[in-house]
Amino acid sequence: MYPGAYDPVRTAVVTADGTRTLTYGQLEERSLRLADHLRAAGLRRGDHIALLCDNDPRALEVYWATMRSGLYLTAVNHHLRADDAAHIVRDCGAAVLIHSGTLAELATEVRELAGGPALVLDLDDGTYEKALADACAVPPDRQPLGADMLYSSGTTGRPKGVRTALPDGDVRDQPTTYTVVFQTMYGFGEDTVYLSPAPIYHAAPLRFCGVVTALGGTVVLMDTFDAEAALAAVERHRVTHSQWVPTMFVRLLKLPARVRERYDLSSLRIAIHAAAPCPVEVKRRMMQWWGPVLYEYYSSTEGNGITFISPEEWLRKPGSVGRDGFLGTLRICAEDGRVLPAGETGTVYFERDERPFQYHGDEDRTREAQHPDHPNWTTTGDIGHVDEDGYLFLTDRKAFMIISGGVNVYPQEAEDVLVLHPAVADVAVVGVPDAEMGESVKAVVQVEPGVVPGPELARELVDFARERLAHYKAPRTVDFAERLPRTPTGKLAKARLRESYRRG
Repeated sequence: MYPGAYDPVRTAVVTADGTRTLTYGQLEERSLRLADHLRAAGLRRGDHIALLCDNDPRALEVYWATMRSGLYLTAVNHHLRADDAAHIVRDCGAAVLIHSGTLAELATEVRELAGGPALVLDLDDGTYEKALADACAVPPDRQPLGADMLYSSGTTGRPKGVRTALPDGDVRDQPTTYTVVFQTMYGFGEDTVYLSPAPIYHAAPLRFCGVVTALGGTVVLMDTFDAEAALAAVERHRVTHSQWVPTMFVRLLKLPARVRERYDLSSLRIAIHAAAPCPVEVKRRMMQWWGPVLYEYYSSTEGNGITFISPEEWLRKPGSVGRDGFLGTLRICAEDGRVLPAGETGTVYFERDERPFQYHGDEDRTREAQHPDHPNWTTTGDIGHVDEDGYLFLTDRKAFMIISGGVNVYPQEAEDVLVLHPAVADVAVVGVPDAEMGESVKAVVQVEPGVVPGPELARELVDFARERLAHYKAPRTVDFAERLPRTPTGKLAKARLRESYRRG
């Protein structure tokens, strides 16, 4: 389960436009050469590489070089401000920074702010290619497994490094946990053609691309997400598997019918989605369009647990993100740590045999993620409940809950309603200071092109929400924004938005 196990002329990675291709033979040889160069530079098991890269097939070379060298790979979000990206490079202790040529200016600034690292390779200025040309492609006797150390998206604060113990074993005979779990669930193999429309510096896209290339499939990389271009990529490459986030579904559904019907999607067997809760009506409409191919899972960068739900299960349990049993045991707990029965809402924990992760260099945050009585039960701050059959229903993140007049309001409910209004391109619901109620519910809306925002539309949106929700859950006021702060994987950076209102 590594690139060298497959036909060397087989396509491992291709860009959606077909202009750049990486075969399994190239992926094997080039990752071996990079691994040799890193060893010659003095890197040893447990050292870190930082990758600042767009969706370039060569990112998978870097991935496999680390995975066969016992190194940690930290992929850095290139949409971050330079000081935040520098914090990640400095915090992970990167011995090497590898970056795309298009990001050279940012890489220089990051390196200056971080005070290193000494070794920098530019994928496009010749330094990377020279390093590979001067290195050896003969596999060493020992190729210890590496791992990623990724940083949480930072929607509720500065990104935190999620560190797991390096696995035992050799890359040639020891599959990663993710390879075992996702191969079992989704049937990845040599016949897989996997479309990745999201940036591979994020956990799910990077890990899934790793799984697909571990199992001999083909990864199709989009430079950036575009709704119609994604449909065209499915048709062009005869995509069998893909991964999406709910905001992508919303964009797809808002395409004109004549555009949606233009493309042949019959090859698509499994469309995976995660990263954020999917509004029930959005998923229902996608199933009506694509058929029963939508498979959902719930997990996190921390990888402390996972739930899965099939299309058939979801139709019986609309709104659920599935059941446990694959990686950790679900526990719903009250504020005091008590395990709650089915139907009661609390914090979502996963029980594991050992502590599954730690936040790099931050024991306080690591302890905050642990259950007060059971250190191997961990949470990422989500809240929800399980039903009598053990299916998990998420409510929202604990940090985003609004307390208005002493009543808990979960903004996800109003967001799920408002995003379906034809005038709404994107929406965030936050709690804002209110002298009488403590907090009041406010919607911040980005309108569709050609829509004129104003008081009349604001009243229409409030009424729209009140017709579909209890009045205390609906926004009392609506503001309009040119664009909402959202990560490329679809998560709202709601903490920044909320803080701007608290600062007045």
